[in-house]
Amino acid sequence: MDQRDKDGMTSNIGHCDVAIVGGGMVGMALACALSSMPLTKNLTIAIIDSNPALGSKGIFKQDGVPDPRVSTVTPATISFFQEIGAWKYVQQHRHAYFDKMQDTDIQKTIYPARLTSMAFESPDSSTVADSQPPNEQGISSGSAYPRDTSRKQHCECLAKLDLDDGSSLFAKLVVGADGAKSCVRETAGLKTTGWSYPQSAIICTVEHNVENSCAWQRFLPSGPIALLPMGDRYSNIVWTMRPNESTDHKLMSEDDFVRAVNHALDYGYGPHPQSTFLGLPSDRFTWITGWGASSVSEYFEVPPKVVKVASERMAFPLSLMHAHNYASRRVVLMGDAAHTVHPLAGQGVNLGFGDASSLLKVIAEGIMTGRDIGEVSVDILNFIGIYF
Repeated sequence: MDQRDKDGMTSNIGHCDVAIVGGGMVGMALACALSSMPLTKNLTIAIIDSNPALGSKGIFKQDGVPDPRVSTVTPATISFFQEIGAWKYVQQHRHAYFDKMQDTDIQKTIYPARLTSMAFESPDSSTVADSQPPNEQGISSGSAYPRDTSRKQHCECLAKLDLDDGSSLFAKLVVGADGAKSCVRETAGLKTTGWSYPQSAIICTVEHNVENSCAWQRFLPSGPIALLPMGDRYSNIVWTMRPNESTDHKLMSEDDFVRAVNHALDYGYGPHPQSTFLGLPSDRFTWITGWGASSVSEYFEVPPKVVKVASERMAFPLSLMHAHNYASRRVVLMGDAAHTVHPLAGQGVNLGFGDASSLLKVIAEGIMTGRDIGEVSVDILNFIGIYF
């Protein structure tokens, strides 16, 4: 930034330490984390997003039909939320714990597992944003910009962002958390590798005649179908299939869709207690867990019948993308801006929260050693090996 830039500052040009482009769950989690840790809580943070409701208070919904947009969080993510003070706000949203998961395929092989995870509604990012009031977070009330970032310019000591509303912002570090079609990534010239899968995912909320407390996943010829418990007899479905099939399933009648879901979950595909486990008869195999030894048949449960489609059905194309580098000078990518993956393992947003946790550590270490936080972006090329 030259002297003319300094002398020409106006009210529509601001400064901050960290500019986070993208106010979704991952971007807001990083903002919350930076504002809550002793070494980073005095940083000034700007969040740039086109969503006009970004700064509004979230409405916590515990009753009614769960939103079909659901995230599954792992124990590592739960620990991160607890560390930054956001966990109690996550729990105010509709959520359900599950510690059982049953994976099967069309050859009737059972892969039972014990785990600890939680599925929760994720219609907006207010859950982590509300963990502290804005004035305590070091985030000004004007930090939610009304339009997307249009371009980014580098200077030696700061990054400059010119925004679509005519304002500009200088930041020591720019974090691109703006999704798979990241403007920050494109402007920074960070290359990617990826491809589109010949698949789409149907998601919706369904209702059972009994409460479901087990996560299910069946690997079918056209792709997996997953059932995540949401409590109160509701579950979320993510069903991967060919694009033409997803169009048909989105448009078919509710009765036909319910029959198709139940068929995919059980009839014609589902294993039974007499099925083989990893090629061995279930009565000849003992599944060893940290909770003791049990027979496979004790783990097998019949999938709960779906009786009703409780929400709209949505279809999304699936793709994979990975950035060759997560960082360049004064710029770092995280979440879907850095990597997108197939939803079959439910790890997409958890990878993003892992990015936020790792970036928090790198920034804190930079502050502790007296470095310019914008310069720590070059360390991002190494933090995966350090923290994962």
